[in-house]
Amino acid sequence: MIGTPDPARWTEQPPERFGPMSGYCWRTDPRHVLFTLARYQVVAKLLAGRDRVLEIGCADAFGTRLVAAETRWAVTAIDYDGAMIDAAKQQTWAQGRHPKIDVYQHDLLLGGPIPGHDAAYAVDVLEHIPAAHEATFLRHACQSITPDGVLVVGTPSRESQAYASAPSREGHVNCKTQDELRALMSQHCKTVFTFGQNDATFHIGYGPMCHYLWAVGVTPRVTPRPVR
Repeated sequence: MIGTPDPARWTEQPPERFGPMSGYCWRTDPRHVLFTLARYQVVAKLLAGRDRVLEIGCADAFGTRLVAAETRWAVTAIDYDGAMIDAAKQQTWAQGRHPKIDVYQHDLLLGGPIPGHDAAYAVDVLEHIPAAHEATFLRHACQSITPDGVLVVGTPSRESQAYASAPSREGHVNCKTQDELRALMSQHCKTVFTFGQNDATFHIGYGPMCHYLWAVGVTPRVTPRPVR
């Protein structure tokens, strides 16, 4: 078959391994692995061709490679959890064989922005940030990107929580409706586009029927707009 690698090459590299979070999902709910990768594929297409991209809250960086495959230069992936970062660094792709990805421990909320990126994204992060700290989190995210940069935020909708498991609901302390997410992002970016996603389907459907929400903020505000 055209494009199929020589089977002899399949053993040249060690087999890939799941990280602790992605491995847990694969064991307990393999469908969630599909949904996670579908979300990262959305980010990859939205940020295709960007030079320096910042991932905020990468966990074990399982989906980061999808984004790195579309960027022109590099993805810097950060997480506050040192154990997750250690696990990401131990993956075979991180052992000098994927120069487009750099992972390290950093808490954006407490440690401040990391300037110099032309785009940033956070997948399944905002819902874990208490509402009292969301403005600081987004301000630091915007301060991490250039004046013409793009910020992509993906999060489960408030409406989806009626169908979430008890452990998920416990950790999801700040889910929003589509209108609430748009209003929040508009305080920090001059232009905001919102979309929905159900399982692996990305769409522009009715907000309350979206299981997952996307907000794409363009041109960060130098001074965040006051809450009205």
